[in-house]
Amino acid sequence: MRLPDSLVNRASVRKYAPEPILEEDVEQMLAAAQQAPTDASAQLYTLLRVKDPELRAQLAELAGGQRHVVEAAEFFVPLADVYRLERLLAHRGEELGDFPRTALHFALVDATLAGAQLAVAAEAMGYGICWIGGLLNRVDEVARLLDLPPGVLPVSGLTVGVPAERPEPRPRLPRPTVVHTDRYRRYTDEELEDAYRAMAPITRSGDWLKVLKRYFAKGGTQEARDAVYGLAKALAGFADDLSKDAARTLYLKDTDAASLGEAITWLLKHGWRGVLFGEGPFGESEVWIEQETEAHRGEGKTPGEALARAVEAAYPSDA
Repeated sequence: MRLPDSLVNRASVRKYAPEPILEEDVEQMLAAAQQAPTDASAQLYTLLRVKDPELRAQLAELAGGQRHVVEAAEFFVPLADVYRLERLLAHRGEELGDFPRTALHFALVDATLAGAQLAVAAEAMGYGICWIGGLLNRVDEVARLLDLPPGVLPVSGLTVGVPAERPEPRPRLPRPTVVHTDRYRRYTDEELEDAYRAMAPITRSGDWLKVLKRYFAKGGTQEARDAVYGLAKALAGFADDLSKDAARTLYLKDTDAASLGEAITWLLKHGWRGVLFGEGPFGESEVWIEQETEAHRGEGKTPGEALARAVEAAYPSDA
């Protein structure tokens, strides 16, 4: 059996004709997306269809000025979504368990699978697509613009439209580099050089290292994204040592902490000489933050909440 050309010779499309997609075609894509695999039937994702031109323009700017976000007939934002699950359980009198790390893992997988299924369906119907990872440049602003509740986090963006170009497929790594058998195989120097040779055509200079360096090396794009992503993750409730309410309190006090450790680091860099953790008389967490001339106490169910209360006491602004 021969695979469809849309699978084996696909390429991302960044130029679109100014034509709408028939609504029945969009419905077919969404129907295909909803048939994506999901763990334990939970479907921990939402596909947000962005139709407002002004909102699209703002998202395009946040993604680094990618005009095809505006010009494509359709733009979707797959979301990792645990909020709906929490609401479903509460509706029948149950409480969501405490598993933020695992919840985020499965929600990211579900959202990615659904988005990929939508993309494959769109390409099978003759449309072009492009994934927009640039939304992670300022994922916190994206979450604000889309009015996402706690428990929901953007995964990426996805443009879909009538192609105004037919780009050639881009090079990929040699198959033995990405397909291993039984156990993970360590790479030889020659295999690594083969990888660079295979990917050389992806840049005008013929040096794939320039791409990897720009995104992934020290000082690259991903380092800049990481702190913002961590903050957005904490505000959404996916930090295991900092509740979303505590993260929000710290955020409003100008402390962009994605974890309890980051909150402590911020305090020590801003004039506080000590952070003392303890347990109150009723088993609650207790925190003291100390400077040379003052100390502030906070308490809460967890150390993260107690620290947030201490910061709130130390910075009693209206923010």
